[in-house]
Amino acid sequence: MSARLDAQMSFLNEADKLKNVIRATTLCDGSRHENSGEHSWHIALYALVLAEHAPDGVDINRVIKMLLLHDLVEIDAGDAPIFGDHDIAAMEADEAIAADRIFGMLPVDQSVELRAIWEEFEAAQTPDAIFAKSLDRFQPPNQNLMSNGGSWTDYGVSYDTIEARVGSKIERGAPVLWAWLSPKIRAWFLH
Repeated sequence: MSARLDAQMSFLNEADKLKNVIRATTLCDGSRHENSGEHSWHIALYALVLAEHAPDGVDINRVIKMLLLHDLVEIDAGDAPIFGDHDIAAMEADEAIAADRIFGMLPVDQSVELRAIWEEFEAAQTPDAIFAKSLDRFQPPNQNLMSNGGSWTDYGVSYDTIEARVGSKIERGAPVLWAWLSPKIRAWFLH
C-alpha cells in the first residue's frame, strides 16, 4: 500500500506544476493571465453548473474528469494558445510524450484509466469528449468578454477567426451555449 500511495502522491505533487503554466487568457478582471491549473478548475466548474445544457447521454462526471486531466500534459509541453501559430503535429507528439511521463507516475491501473480519459478528450469523438471540448473553448471567450477583449486584442483576431477556431467547436458539442455566446462576441466587435 505504501508504494501505491507514494506513486499517487508523486503524481499529485507533479500536477501542482500546472499552476506554473501561464495561458494567453486573462482572468475576468483582466488583472493577470490565468494559469492552466486555474483554467482546469474553472472549466470543471463550468461543466458542473452548465450540465443541463449538455446533449442527452452525456455523463457529466466523466466530462469533469476529462476537464481536470486535459491540460496536465502542459506541465511538459506548455500551453498552445488557440490564436497562436503552432506546428500541430509537433505539439501532439510533445503532449503524447508528456502524457507517457505524467500519467506513468501513477499506479498501473490508475495510469491506464486516466490516460484513456485524456486520450478520449483529445480524440473528441464520444459525446462526453465533444461536450468537454466545447466547454474548453467556451470559457476563454467569456473571460475575454469580461476583460475587454483579453487575448482577442493581444492576438488581433476578428469575429470570423473566433467563429472558425472557437465557435465551431463550441457549437459541435453545445449548440445552446454557442447560440447564447455568439451574439455577445459579435456585439463586442461592433462596439
